[in-house]
Amino acid sequence: MSLPAQLNYTAEHEWLEDRDSVVRVGVTPYAAEALGDIVYVQVPDVGQQIKAGEACGELESTKSVSDLYAPATGEVVAVNEAVVDDPSLVNADPFGQGWLMELRVSEKGELLTAEQYAELTGGA
Repeated sequence: MSLPAQLNYTAEHEWLEDRDSVVRVGVTPYAAEALGDIVYVQVPDVGQQIKAGEACGELESTKSVSDLYAPATGEVVAVNEAVVDDPSLVNADPFGQGWLMELRVSEKGELLTAEQYAELTGGA
């Protein structure tokens, strides 16, 4: 798997893409593969304040349920309704159509570069 170098990553397997005044957030292919076929996505509501490092949603697969952790502190300004309607997008295109939410960030959490994340996941 090739990790886009322009993104930041978390140890909890989320990615962040800076987009002007907001960041777009999703889960990495490593996480999507580990979960298996994702069948349900719960993300925070638009307007909700979330805090870096705290659970803010869930991803449910045919194997298990996994918490979604906030990679930054801020306000949710958009959610990807396409993923809520079709959770398989997370597996099919985690860096593209499978994004989860956008945040107006007040403080970023602990972030990793693509190289650091690859080391964490054994080069995945």
